[in-house]
Amino acid sequence: MELEFKIHDFEGPLDLLLHLIKESKMDIMNIEIESITKQYVDFLNQQEKMNLEVSSEYLVLAAELLEIKSKMLIPNNKIDEEEVEEDPREELINRLLEYQAYKDITKVLQEKEL
Repeated sequence: MELEFKIHDFEGPLDLLLHLIKESKMDIMNIEIESITKQYVDFLNQQEKMNLEVSSEYLVLAAELLEIKSKMLIPNNKIDEEEVEEDPREELINRLLEYQAYKDITKVLQEKEL
């Protein structure tokens, strides 16, 4: 028997992050990492203040957001123009888009089941 952990109605850290992005009316392809990281960490802090246990998955994503934020703050002083640095948000954006697609498909399948 597997236990599912939910903070409010979020089924995982990507679900929470996707909710915050939508609530902030951000473009998922251009996430304002500083703002979304603050909102995400603030939400986790509120859960701890209410004595709710925060799953390690949520903390791992918070650490990833902080890492992306730090990478974006470090200036890129590379001289070699052939070496194109990718956006540190790219992997996160791809994960969010894939997660959103699964959520959408799940919703459609649930409607067809009914």
